[in-house]
Parts: sequence; C-alpha cells; structure tokens
Amino acid sequence: MNFAIVGCGHIAKKHAEAIMQAEGANLFAVCDTVTEKMEPFIKEYNIEGYHHFEELIANDSVDVINICTPSGFHADLAVKAANAGKHLVVEKPIALTLQDSQKIIDVCKENNVKLSVVHPNRFRPVMIEIKELMNQGKLGKLSHANATVRWNRNQEYYNQAPWRGTKSLDGGVLMNQAIHNLDLILWLMGDVEEVYSMSATRLRDIEAEDVSTGVVRFRNGSLGVIEAATTIYPQNLEETISLFGETGSVKIGGRNATFIEHINIKDLDDQESNTLIEKIKADPFGKPGHQWIIEDMVKAIVEDRSPVVTGEDGKKALSLVLALYESSDQNTPIKVQD
Repeated sequence: MNFAIVGCGHIAKKHAEAIMQAEGANLFAVCDTVTEKMEPFIKEYNIEGYHHFEELIANDSVDVINICTPSGFHADLAVKAANAGKHLVVEKPIALTLQDSQKIIDVCKENNVKLSVVHPNRFRPVMIEIKELMNQGKLGKLSHANATVRWNRNQEYYNQAPWRGTKSLDGGVLMNQAIHNLDLILWLMGDVEEVYSMSATRLRDIEAEDVSTGVVRFRNGSLGVIEAATTIYPQNLEETISLFGETGSVKIGGRNATFIEHINIKDLDDQESNTLIEKIKADPFGKPGHQWIIEDMVKAIVEDRSPVVTGEDGKKALSLVLALYESSDQNTPIKVQD
C-alpha cells in the first residue's frame, strides 16, 4: 500500500519511520505548503513532495493518507481525501469538535474507505497484557481508576509553532497530551457517562489549559480521577494508569506508562505476577505503536474490515475531552455526548 504523509511537522517523522518498517506499506510521498519542511523527507526517503493537497489526492497511486497537520485542519483534509477514495490514518485528536469528527466518520463510510485514529499507546506490551487480564475478568467488579499525566512542556515548546496551545488548532494538555490516556481509560474501563472538571492556565503563556483535574463516572458505575499537566518542573515526572477492582489492583507507571509498578490479583500467585513484571521490563516498548497502526491499516484494507482503532474510538476520546472542558467552563457536572 502506498502511504502519503500530509503535514511535515514533528510527528511526521514517527509516521515515516513506521511506514518504512511496516510490512506491506510503502512511503510514497509527503505534502506540505512549506518546502523547507518537506525537503528532509524527500532527501532521506527518496520520495515525491507535493505543495498542493489536491494534486496529491488526485494521484491514483496513493492508497492511504496520513494526516499529521495541526488538529484544527484534520476535518477539511480528511473529507477531501475520503471523497477522493483514499483511506485515512488521522493523528490524534481526530478533530477538535464532535461535528467535525462525525463528518470524518460519515464521509469515510459514504466512500467505503477505512479510517483509523492514532492512539498507539494501546499497543504497548504492558497495555496488551493488562487488557487481556481485564477481558478475562481478573479484576472482578470494577471500583475506580486513575489516569495521571505529570509532564513538562516549557514555554519554548509552545513557542516553536504558533498553533500550539491555541483553542482553534490545538487545545491544551487534555486535547494534546492526555488524550492518549483518556483513550486508554475508555478502552480499559468502558464508556464515561458524566464528568466534573476544573482546569487552569497557570504557568504557560498559551490560550488553552496547562493543568486539568477531573472526576468521571463510567457507565458501569465505577468512578475515575483524571489529572493532567504540562507544568511539572523541570521535566516529565510520570504517566500512570491505575485500576482497582474487587479481586485485583494494578498500577501501570513510569515516565510513559510502560511498566507494572504494582499488581495484586487474586487469581495470580506471586510467581505469575513477578514473571509478568519481568516480561514487561525486558521489552517495555515492543513494536512501535505507530507501526502497529500502519500494519493494521494495511490488513484492514486487504481483509475489508474495520481498523483496530476506529474513527468512533477517536470520537469517544474527543467527546470526553470536550465534556471535561465544558464542565470546567460551566463549573458543573456534564453528561458525555455519544
């Protein structure tokens, strides 16, 4: 399958490497309105460069478009690409509004093209193992969960690109950084029914929030706590997912939620738990998540099935972020929209 990357910013490099490593995928072209951003890709990978998106999607050799532009541009580009018959891999978040996310989902269905949203953290070895334990009911009736992102994004980070930290093109810590953790908590715990949140812009000179806290009620009755910040001094401290149930408790931690920091499950003895801990330590990152996404897209096209991470999944994570925003703005509990 021939893949083309639109938007040659920071995340595009991950996409390019993933495509190059993925079985059944070929990096065919890049597209950006700024020549200087395309040149490193053109030279390193010996591929074509397009200034005009319309010319790229008119090329019948292109099978899949990877959208890596600022988030506020996702919807317009996705609609044009789907109408041109191109399958889509869209960086998170799928869009910045529910209307735009649904527009992307609908146009892909209308044109019978595949749509995947980049939430690659699901494919970390620790997440795969814990998800399997939860699928087996090993934690029993769920009590509550906690998702924490304590990271540093200094002012220099936001100053690198004028769209960063804006509400129209990017969003704040929830939309940009913590949305991966929100996707994980939804994937592990199920849909959220209601949220109550507070957020603030404390230390960074940006339009959106740099710190947010909130509580959630899942549809299964369990509760959750979400904390996200880019204000941690002087560097990233931790990213954690904690899960608590009637017959088990698990804490996934480290700077990037890659290790089992605690596990105590009724049906796992100490030897089995320690074996699992050591297995994760031996290969904490596994196959890169972006590569998983690319290879899954190829298989989804060949097998004519939905990708593992769907447009609907992307919309659920977005819906949770927007509900947290609305709750903070109105200082009241908010129901999460489907």
